[in-house]
Amino acid sequence: MTEVAVGEASGRVTFSNAAPVALIAGPCVIESEDHVLRMATAIREAVGPFVFKASFDKANRSSINSYRGPGLREGLRILAKVRDLGVPVLTDIHEPAQAAIAAESVDVLQIPAFLCRQTDLLLEAGRTGRAVNIKKGQFLAPRDIAHAAEKIASTGNDRIILTERGSSFGYNNLVVDMRGLRIMAESGYPVVFDATHSVQLPGAAGSASSGQPQFIEPLARAASAVGIAGIFVEVHDEPERALSDGPNALRLDRLKQFWDHLKAIDSLVKTCVQNRAC
Repeated sequence: MTEVAVGEASGRVTFSNAAPVALIAGPCVIESEDHVLRMATAIREAVGPFVFKASFDKANRSSINSYRGPGLREGLRILAKVRDLGVPVLTDIHEPAQAAIAAESVDVLQIPAFLCRQTDLLLEAGRTGRAVNIKKGQFLAPRDIAHAAEKIASTGNDRIILTERGSSFGYNNLVVDMRGLRIMAESGYPVVFDATHSVQLPGAAGSASSGQPQFIEPLARAASAVGIAGIFVEVHDEPERALSDGPNALRLDRLKQFWDHLKAIDSLVKTCVQNRAC
């Protein structure tokens, strides 16, 4: 089974379905340099080693008027400062040409769910040698995401993580089938559950997406009980003022308790499995 380690020394984070659960956390989009650095510092103080996530560009916003981010060059400059704090960093890429440039400043390249079948994007991400997190498209069956992983693996890069973020269920709604986490794990790659995008209500606010944040914690606990490699959660100090995805973000002051609960569930499940007691 593949194990993917990112970061350096004391900040290193390991993703493995058999190892203690890892955390990916941060605001949806880079709002400012000050906000990113404050969030990265506050999250580390709350949970210890983790992977910081934020996007330099949200290229799939619902409306042309929605905030997208500072852009590639400025965004990567800011994210590089997070790495200087000793915190590994993840960010989205949307075009093949962005892969090599982003790989110079971050530890994990993320393939957005809507782009998970884009062969050229996957190949260029793989060629960088960086870890690649593939978000499973809302339109894909769990088993089918393995085909995307195969495209990256064809470049000689097996540092692949697969993330579940819910499946389309009628209009403006998503549903999570917990069986899918185990099916995705059959690929041999670490599996992560995106607890915040899974409670998103795409397009439900008219020109933006809405969400049901009250279900973030119950779904994350259920996913942890399956026994996976990691949890992905968008975190904001003031979700009501967030420039992107605030309605489905976890409030920063809830993060420590949230993470403590998930680690306890994860430890219980994996100890039980290792001891063949369940």
